[in-house]
Amino acid sequence: MTQDVEMKEQQPAPSNSVTSTSPSTFQHLKDIAALIETGAYTREARRIVKAIRWTIQLRKKLNASLLSSFLNFALVPGSEVHSRLSLYIPKEDEHDMEVDIATSATQAPTKHSVPELEIYCYLLILIFLIDEKRYNEAKACSSASIARVKNLNRRTTDVLASRLYFYYSLSYELTGDLAEIRGTLLALHRTATLRHDELGQETLLNLLLRNYLHYNLYDQAEKLRSKAPRFEAHSNQQFCRYLFYLGKIRTIQLEYTDAKESLLQAARKAPVSALGFRILCNKWAVIVRLLLGEIPERTVFMQKGMEKALRPYFELTNAVRIGDLELFKTVAEKFSSTFSSDRTNNLIVRLRHNVIRTGLRNISISYSRISLADIAKKLRLDSANPVADAESIVSKAIRDGAIDATLDHANGWMISKETGDIYSTNEPQIAFNSRIAFCLNMHNEAVRALRFPPNSHKEKESAEKRRERQQQEQELAKHIAEEDDDEF
Repeated sequence: MTQDVEMKEQQPAPSNSVTSTSPSTFQHLKDIAALIETGAYTREARRIVKAIRWTIQLRKKLNASLLSSFLNFALVPGSEVHSRLSLYIPKEDEHDMEVDIATSATQAPTKHSVPELEIYCYLLILIFLIDEKRYNEAKACSSASIARVKNLNRRTTDVLASRLYFYYSLSYELTGDLAEIRGTLLALHRTATLRHDELGQETLLNLLLRNYLHYNLYDQAEKLRSKAPRFEAHSNQQFCRYLFYLGKIRTIQLEYTDAKESLLQAARKAPVSALGFRILCNKWAVIVRLLLGEIPERTVFMQKGMEKALRPYFELTNAVRIGDLELFKTVAEKFSSTFSSDRTNNLIVRLRHNVIRTGLRNISISYSRISLADIAKKLRLDSANPVADAESIVSKAIRDGAIDATLDHANGWMISKETGDIYSTNEPQIAFNSRIAFCLNMHNEAVRALRFPPNSHKEKESAEKRRERQQQEQELAKHIAEEDDDEF
């Protein structure tokens, strides 16, 4: 990623690492503070968004002495907010303190009173605490920040508030107390709806869905999702999350076609750097496609960086493709811990019927006539009365249209019909129609995602404004791929 490269280019000397890195990073934080202050006064949320992007790039450079210096710069020393946030910063050794004093002495701090900068300080400390794995302190800090955000009704704080909501939920999830904040999240979502804070609504809806799904409350998640107001997505990351949660809900509700579409769309729209999220989407998408009777292509399992994580699902797909019930049981037992951690165990149990049906389809293609006893033997049915079970399975498959055959109950045979020409049916038309619909849908989404400069149709821009706009577009294109990588 871009920020990783930039971090590796700077190789500070080990003897004075704080002295060489802190001033430059501190200057970046000062620039971010100035950008937030400008955005607050001019009421331009895009400047706040830009400040958040810059913060993500500096995340790995944050340390206690740097944050202490920034709090002294951004907040009034001795104020309530300054005192509260300073408690979360550990005291450094004397060398670091000398650096802080030198830095503060050379740069006269300017005190800011805008609430946006105060919220940004909360966000910065919260990110630092989570990165340091001080989760209990992160819970306390996030709760204090949410209490402060509740008292603000400014559209310029919406971007910062949405980030705080995310880390607020994350800190409670990391400590296993996610159920405690469900009421607070519902109240925040109601407030965001009344204030027409659409970005906050997006974020809070996804956090609530994650909260419900974490405790397997799928019915409650669906009721909330169906009643929550929907609008055009403002954040690609939040839209990807929403699609993933929707796919999980649809899968549990046996609506596999809709689930497949949502999961594949989420995997496709996710940033390339969000590898873990895309792996999780592909795992669920593979299971859903198998439940639909489809066999995923081998290329799905050979994507860069996903081979090892998708290996259990590749072997599971192979067992379903062959229709070998014994192999399916072996794979399910071998990777049971993986399936449990992915929360796909219940879906794996559903696949048993698909394995039997696939094996039966292969048998019907291979034999024009075969006895039910041989079918039970080939399917390896281990019940008390395998012939009766085989007859029941064959009759249900014929009724559902899975195989084209007839059942001779008197003689105990299954007689397969000759395979007709598939091009004389409507199958090709249905396949082409689904592909055309997919392409049209992608085109419509691309058109809706186009961005235009404000008031471009009202006034002609000067050469200086055009250069400034082009520079902003280049910066946006540079950061859009790595935008909010830490979310995933």
